[in-house]
Amino acid sequence: MSDGLSSPVLIAVPHAGRDYPPDLLASMRNPDFSTLRLEDRLVDLLARDVARQTGASLLIASAPRAMIDLNRAIEDMDWSMVIEGGSDTAVRPAPHSAANRRARGGLGLIPRRLNGMGEIWRDCISYSELQRRIAEVHEPYHIALQSTLDRIRRRWGSTLLIDLHSMPPLRPRRPADRPAHYVLGDRFGASCNGMLSATAMRYFGQVNVRAAHNRPYAGGYVLDRHGAPSLGIHAMQIEVCRSLYLENDYLAPSEQAGEIAGLLAGLVRTLAEEVLPNRDWQQAAE
Repeated sequence: MSDGLSSPVLIAVPHAGRDYPPDLLASMRNPDFSTLRLEDRLVDLLARDVARQTGASLLIASAPRAMIDLNRAIEDMDWSMVIEGGSDTAVRPAPHSAANRRARGGLGLIPRRLNGMGEIWRDCISYSELQRRIAEVHEPYHIALQSTLDRIRRRWGSTLLIDLHSMPPLRPRRPADRPAHYVLGDRFGASCNGMLSATAMRYFGQVNVRAAHNRPYAGGYVLDRHGAPSLGIHAMQIEVCRSLYLENDYLAPSEQAGEIAGLLAGLVRTLAEEVLPNRDWQQAAE
């Protein structure tokens, strides 16, 4: 974690953790496949390079997404995969609802299944183990994230969280389509002032890259929990296509990784200027 507060921007990376305990890997049916699919593979290396170039603060989770998904609410859990202690009694605090639709799809607080493989785990997780992961990984991460945002806001008057992710190449909907390489999410304007999002999209256009806004990724729990534009805390999610900065096997950075980091650094510098107090769009909103 880096929070020298030399910029009003904080870059957070919740899905690139690679610190796998041996027992977690042993409990997976196919760890090589699952870890590759679940991770935002090596996007933390981009984040470190961007932070170095811009002075942005940095928060990178070391715990892997397979252990617990930091971009999911605690309630977004498939409770049918949880057992009480060592018994076979499933813990079901609440039925599935719209609030945990991701869990129903297999990618809730604890990911359960993946397309092309099915079930990730050999067995269920105990309720006590779930609570341990929440207490030791999920909640500390979000406390650190919020405290850093609060410190930056006190220093600069306002702050911007960039929640950095990577995505597999998007599929064209029609033969002539050219899918976006970057997707900006702001919860359809709820987590970030629209002028900041417009500035980001304009930047992507100026550097001649294909970008989309909120579709297919509008952001998740991180933006819901921490974005508070009315309080001067803006939050946007940036998805970067993995083919831009990784080799074809997704196991190592490509020669283009430095160029992509430079492009993102330009975006961070542009947004850092825009998010500062007393900008015209902030005055107009008062």
